[in-house]
Amino acid sequence: MAPIYDLILTGGTVVNHDGEGFRDVGINGGRVAAIGDLRQASAGETIDCRGLHILPGVVDSQVHFREPGLEHKEDLETGSRAAVLGGVTAVFEMPNTNPLTTSETTLADKVRRATGRMHCDFAFWVGGTRDNAKDAGDLERLPGAAGIKVFMGSSTGDLLVEDDEGVASILRNTRRRAAFHSEDEFRLRERLGERIEGDPSSHPVWRDEIAALRCTERLVRIARQVRARIHVLHISTAEEIGFLEQHKDVATCEATPHHLTLSADDYAQLGTLIQMNPPVRAARHREGVWQGIAQGVVDVLGSDHAPHTLAEKAKPYPASPSGMTGVQTLVPIMLDHVNAGRLTLQRFVDLTSHGPQRIFGIARKGRIAAGYDADLTIVDLKRREIIANAQQGSKAGWTPYDGRQVTGWPVGTIVRGRRVMWEGEIATPGQGRAVEFSEALAG
Repeated sequence: MAPIYDLILTGGTVVNHDGEGFRDVGINGGRVAAIGDLRQASAGETIDCRGLHILPGVVDSQVHFREPGLEHKEDLETGSRAAVLGGVTAVFEMPNTNPLTTSETTLADKVRRATGRMHCDFAFWVGGTRDNAKDAGDLERLPGAAGIKVFMGSSTGDLLVEDDEGVASILRNTRRRAAFHSEDEFRLRERLGERIEGDPSSHPVWRDEIAALRCTERLVRIARQVRARIHVLHISTAEEIGFLEQHKDVATCEATPHHLTLSADDYAQLGTLIQMNPPVRAARHREGVWQGIAQGVVDVLGSDHAPHTLAEKAKPYPASPSGMTGVQTLVPIMLDHVNAGRLTLQRFVDLTSHGPQRIFGIARKGRIAAGYDADLTIVDLKRREIIANAQQGSKAGWTPYDGRQVTGWPVGTIVRGRRVMWEGEIATPGQGRAVEFSEALAG
């Protein structure tokens, strides 16, 4: 008797840990059940993927969806809508909301808000502070926790832990990999006078490469002292790539599409729209991060989706807030780089699926394999589109890439066997669930 599946994807090129090839994918109960020639099988639903590439679901491990407290910029539903419109099947959301995500109670509140409402699956970073340092080992293993996130710069109040002992007190209690915003707060304070009123191009002069490198050097030294694993977010300098190449035993790192695509030359046209922390820098740093991609130093890509309203971004620098949208444009921007020959499609998959699974210990995601969640990002590598503000699912409603033509486009997003997006349309209501992690499941 021919096998029967809930869903079969037919005729597509599957890109996975063992290479690329024309294969069908059969799905049952939300998980991958078979890969291969399934022409003799039947299914409740069949999707024709001829001419398309089927990738493991893209995981964006750094987004800010602003809920609770800042819902005028974004919320969990709109942020996740943008994610699946862009082919992203799971996100890790950041703790700098109001209230801050720093306790079991505030984490559970976010998980409750997200469950069955977000369009993609999710986990939430728990902010590491001086006050909760002793509890970090328990907090990082709670349901829905991506791990501990620490701001060593670019934050205020309880989420800023700028001193070595404060960081060490957190890392002594972590067992999972902890994530860090690495800019030296002491140097940032010293250089406040470098900001020029009304000139966002002075942003990378103030938050210079020394602030980034100095903090990353400190962070690696502390991690070695206390024998902890760390993850350095949004690498923005060539010098950090060279340094981290020597310390891959303790440190993984992330690159962002904007640090791989934009440069300081773009401030003239885009101004505060590309004001980020750490900043978009001179072109030599962009090329340095690309070198980190080519040499395998960079482990994952994250969008650092951090929306603000256009009215907020229109304030004169430095009153303008740092942050831009990015979760919906991660896939098309990076596929355009694939088509330009900057990286292979397999390397893209490693950075967005295999890499997050490997370094964060995600359970049953990150591969197209029997028994894994049927999270799939379906793309048309040859399709040319123009990115536009009008396409954006984010509540902010804008992108710094408005008007940019790209080659390579997300056609479909499948989360645990459900077609949640197809051809730019949301196909099903939000049914997101918390991502599970091997180290948290272990007891």
